[in-house]
Amino acid sequence: MTVNSPMLITFIVYIAGMLLIGFMAYRATKNFDDYILGGRRLGSVVTALSAGASDMSGWLLMGLPGAIFLAGMSKAWIALGCLMGAYLNWKWIAGRLRVHTEANNNALTLPDYFTHRFEDKSKLLRIISALVILTFFTIYCASAVVAGGLLFENTFGISYEKAIWLGALATIAYTFLGGFLAVSWTDTVQATLMIFALILVPVLILLKVGGFESAIDIIKAKDPAYLDMFKGVQTITIISLLGWGFGYFGQPHILARFMAADSHQTIHKARRISMTWMFLCLAGTVAVGFFGIAYFDQNPAQAGHVMQNSERIFMELGVILFNPWITGILLSAVLAAIMSTLSCQLLVCSSALTEDLYKAFVRTKASQKELVWIGRLMVLVVAAIAIAIATNPNNKVLALVSNAWAGFGAAFGPVVLISVLWKRMTRNGALAGMLVGAITVLVWMEYQWFGLYEIIPGFILASLAIVVVSLLGKVPNKAIQQRFMEAEAQYKTK
Repeated sequence: MTVNSPMLITFIVYIAGMLLIGFMAYRATKNFDDYILGGRRLGSVVTALSAGASDMSGWLLMGLPGAIFLAGMSKAWIALGCLMGAYLNWKWIAGRLRVHTEANNNALTLPDYFTHRFEDKSKLLRIISALVILTFFTIYCASAVVAGGLLFENTFGISYEKAIWLGALATIAYTFLGGFLAVSWTDTVQATLMIFALILVPVLILLKVGGFESAIDIIKAKDPAYLDMFKGVQTITIISLLGWGFGYFGQPHILARFMAADSHQTIHKARRISMTWMFLCLAGTVAVGFFGIAYFDQNPAQAGHVMQNSERIFMELGVILFNPWITGILLSAVLAAIMSTLSCQLLVCSSALTEDLYKAFVRTKASQKELVWIGRLMVLVVAAIAIAIATNPNNKVLALVSNAWAGFGAAFGPVVLISVLWKRMTRNGALAGMLVGAITVLVWMEYQWFGLYEIIPGFILASLAIVVVSLLGKVPNKAIQQRFMEAEAQYKTK
């Protein structure tokens, strides 16, 4: 991939724009509540697009199209699982979590919510949930750094070791400055870029190969299995790919968007916007990988980089098919996907370290200004660790994301879901569910029993642990039950 002035200028303008937004958010950030959750004042459009962009990281423009390019439509089950999981997350959790977190001492983080929801005076829930966040989000952050490194390495022809620093620095800068508001405002811009790119690239691929029917004929001639979602795919593989949907219930960076909405009524409109955006983006990314098979079959001389690493397919097509100015915009969309998720993850890790560990155990009477600066320092610490993990150039974006996704989905998903639906759930039930989910995922990742994605046994066993332990324990006190009922009543108020 050859770098040129238009591409470089486009990148510089895009990054400068993100930093400007970060500076604007810095000026609007008055206290720690603003830095961590934006003062709970996001409207429906920002809530919707920020939730979508924070979810769809580098795997959307690199990992998934690369998987589709290699295996065909049999990998599209991931997209279906994500669509179903995201919809149910908006439907069952989003509005309720917005109300319940406010009702429970205006909780700013998931560990804070768990602590007050179950009146956990031992603070075990806070400690364990914060450690789960730090463990799995460090892996997740590393996936974004790897994606950024690959982008800068391929675009500018620099070494991978230098590229990962360039890919991460801009994101670290605006997250450090503006916190949640910077992350949410930039997410909105980034979501717009992503959907533009994922609609434009498949259309031009089809024009280059002679249209939809021609593309299908080329792919069918190459290998009919590419078109069959069931061909060569075992039932357990389909279940595993659909199982990605379970992860949505436990992703702190997505749940934080629900918590930051200006009201639970905002959630209804945001759900429609977000799901439309998500459907178009996932359809686009599947189309890039699938129709890319036809394009590179017709143009094998251009397929060298893609055959070395299939996760480069979107970037390579952007360079091959468009003039340098448009290419710069398209590659900025890849950077947008990476930056949107990395910034959210850095902020959630920072909030766990600051609100749930530093404030809770080290400086209980810390001032708002002190907490904001500790939060900024923690952004730098987590970023440095993620960059260290990402130094291995053989890391695959989709593999890193799948591990972290499973960890959160199993450890937090059942706890969050059941906590907003069942007033009988207890503190010990939440603790058991969190531990069982996290441990199951870590053990299953090591042994890969039956070829089943670790999120599925983790989610099921965690849910069972919550129900069984809750029923065996004492009924929650009247104050907890009353708070739950009041929050549920408020949620149902239109």
